Amino acid sequence: MYRLIRYSQPFATSAYRSPWTGFDREISSLFASALADQAPDAMRSIPVSVHEDKDTLQVSAELPGVDRADISLELLDDTVSLTATRKQGEQVLNFERSFSLPYAVQTDKVTAAYENGILRLTLPKAEAAKPRKIAIN
Repeated sequence: MYRLIRYSQPFATSAYRSPWTGFDREISSLFASALADQAPDAMRSIPVSVHEDKDTLQVSAELPGVDRADISLELLDDTVSLTATRKQGEQVLNFERSFSLPYAVQTDKVTAAYENGILRLTLPKAEAAKPRKIAIN
C-alpha cells in the first residue's frame, strides 16, 4: 500500500515562494519559440552535421526547398558563414549559420556541392594542421 504525502511550504510573507514562480517565464519562452517559426522576418538556424577525418572537415547542411541561387557561403579567416532564403508563396524564410573552424584550412581547395536539399562542404586541412608522425631517435 502506498501513501501520498503532500508537502506544503511553511507560509511566511518574506520567504513565501509560489509554486507558479517561473511558470509564466517558461510559458512565454515556449510561445516565443513556437511563434518564431511563424514570424516572416525571423532568422532560423540551419541544421548542420560535421565529420572530420585526418585530411578534411566535412560539413553537411540541410536546406530543403532552397534554390541553389539563394544560398550564400563565405569563408573568412577561420569562420564559415552560411545564409539561405526559401520562398514559400508570399512568405520568405531566412536561414543563417556561422561557426568557427578548429584549425586552418586550404582555402583554395574548399569545395561545396548542393544536391537534393543537402549542401556538402569539404574543407581540406592545411598541412600545418594535419597530424604527423614523429620519428624517435
